[in-house]
This record gives sequence, C-alpha cells and structure tokens, in this order.
Amino acid sequence: MLTARCLSDDTLAHLEAAGHVCVLKDAFDFESRSEIANLILAENCEAALALHLYRGGRLLQGHRIPFGVIFGGTDVNEDANQAEKNTVMGRVLEEARFAVAFTESMKEMAQAQWKARQISLAVTSAVPVQPHAKGKVYVQSQGIATTPNAAFNWNTFLQRSEINQSADNLHIFLLICGLRQVKDPLYLVDAFSAWHQEEPNVHLVIVGPEVDPVFTREVKAKVKRAAGVRLIGEMPQEDLHAVVKNCFAVVNSSVSEGMSAAILEAMDLEVPVLARNIPGNAAVVKHEVTGLLFSNPQEFVHLAKRLVSDPALEKEIVVNGREYVRMYHSWQVERDTYQQLIRKLEGSTED
Repeated sequence: MLTARCLSDDTLAHLEAAGHVCVLKDAFDFESRSEIANLILAENCEAALALHLYRGGRLLQGHRIPFGVIFGGTDVNEDANQAEKNTVMGRVLEEARFAVAFTESMKEMAQAQWKARQISLAVTSAVPVQPHAKGKVYVQSQGIATTPNAAFNWNTFLQRSEINQSADNLHIFLLICGLRQVKDPLYLVDAFSAWHQEEPNVHLVIVGPEVDPVFTREVKAKVKRAAGVRLIGEMPQEDLHAVVKNCFAVVNSSVSEGMSAAILEAMDLEVPVLARNIPGNAAVVKHEVTGLLFSNPQEFVHLAKRLVSDPALEKEIVVNGREYVRMYHSWQVERDTYQQLIRKLEGSTED
C-alpha cells in the first residue's frame, strides 16, 4: 500500500491493522510520476491511497494500480478554483476507485465542482460523459484518539518557550500548524502581542513543522519582534497532546481547512477552542457551544478575554466539545470505514 502526501498515523494504523503492508511517502518528495513508477516497482505496491486530490492524486495517474483519494481541504476549497488544477483533479477523480470527504458539505462541493466540469465537456463531446464524482465520494469524519505523555514536564516546556512566569498565573493559547501560508500563523500575532502588553500573563505559542522554508523565515522574523508570542518546532504526538492538555485554549487561524485534527484533539482533551470562522472550522465548531468562532483578530482578542474571565463559559464549551467528539468522531468507526473502502482497491484495474 503506497500512501502519497502525509496521511495521519491513525489512518496508517487502520490499514496496517487490516493486514496491509504500507509505505508512507510525502508527495512533496517527488517531482514526477516517473519517480512514483520507480517506487511502485521497487516496493511492489499493489494499490495506493493519496491525501489531497491534486498534490497526491495527480502523481498516481496512469500507473495501472488501483487507488483511492482523501480530500485534504485546500484541493476542494482553493485549488479547484484554478482551471488547470481543476482539470487535473477531475481526471484523478475519474480514475480513483473512491474518494473520502470529511464532511457532507465537502462532498457536495466536490460533486458540484466536477459534475459541472463534465456538463461542460459533454457539450463538445459525442461520447456520453459520466460525472467523475458520482457514487465515488464517501463521508468519513476524522476519528480522534488522544494519547498525552503522562511524563511530560509542563514547566520544562515553558522554560523552553522562554516563558519565565509561574505556571499558576499563565494563560497559554496554543496554535498548532505547519508553517505555510494557508495556515496563516501570523494572522493574530499583532493583536495578541498588543493584548500581552496589557496583560503579561497571556501568551501565544505556535507549534509545528517548518513546511515552507521561505515562509518559515518570515514567521520567525515576525515572532522574534512580537512580545508574548513564541515559536516551537515540531513535537512528538504524545508530547504535543500533553501540551494541549496543559494549555488554556487551542487556536486555529487557517485560511482554509478540511477538518482540523488539532481542534478535535483539543475537544477530546477537554480544552476550549477558538477558531477562525471558515467553512471547515464552522463544520465542527458551533459558536458558544463547542467553541468560539472569530472573523478578525480584534474579535479573537475580545472572545479570548471573555473566555479568560468567564469560567462558566469555559466549562460549558469543554463539556460540549468533549461530547461532540465522542458522538461524531469515533476512532473505531473511522477504522471500520477505511478497512471497508480499502477492499475496493483489491483486484486489477480491469476488474
């Protein structure tokens, strides 16, 4: 089983639990389909699963092995608006055995996007054209299971973050993201820094891998000048879950999201969430019920201050968020779904 782009550890575990031997690769490591062909030959891959219809899926076309795709979010929300990428993704979807969307709205967007393209093609074609997405897109929300490191030392983390204050009086807001523009980690920096100067016990800590080297330099330069804002590199998952469990709130400021695992993990760990009001976030965060949604940096600060000063609101959000994850983001249900879908990849492409 070849997995293109970066699938979650849980997805990989689901496939391996069903008896598949998986080779996990990042699509950014490949420049051409010929490199993928060499990998398939070298590893004797019989099937593939790609995350992101464009970045991962396009590399799997034409190799005569069956594959499925998982929508990433930016493929449907952003890349589909570019004609060339839209065409490529339509062809990927046509060849794929199945596709997975995290939400009903994402499924509807995909079906509308590539059905519309097929209607346009049908006007100039004498051959009947079938919609790429028809009957292929399945909805499966992300399954969540958190495993915080019980031995994690919170005070050591604070020292590493150069936050030299008593942990008892701190309010740490945690932004978890890879450093790339679509995650917009600098969106709240100025507003948060101004708030920190009024209330020195509030801090914003950004945690994540350096995905885009050029943008990473910009982020580092900005954070270095921003009082109350710290930047930490990528962490092991169990340590990251421990950080989430100890922080005051988790923040998401992305321009586009498919479904944020960080938001759902925070809910599972009974930590309140403040998220930018975009479709992917609004699909899992109901304002003032399972979290708080903001539309600009000023509104974020207003809501964050409210959360700090209103323990009853914090408790209500935490209880509702935890219940929401238990009801709608079952790790076992996700496992069952992927193990069923992967059976669609069994057999030759002519089957």
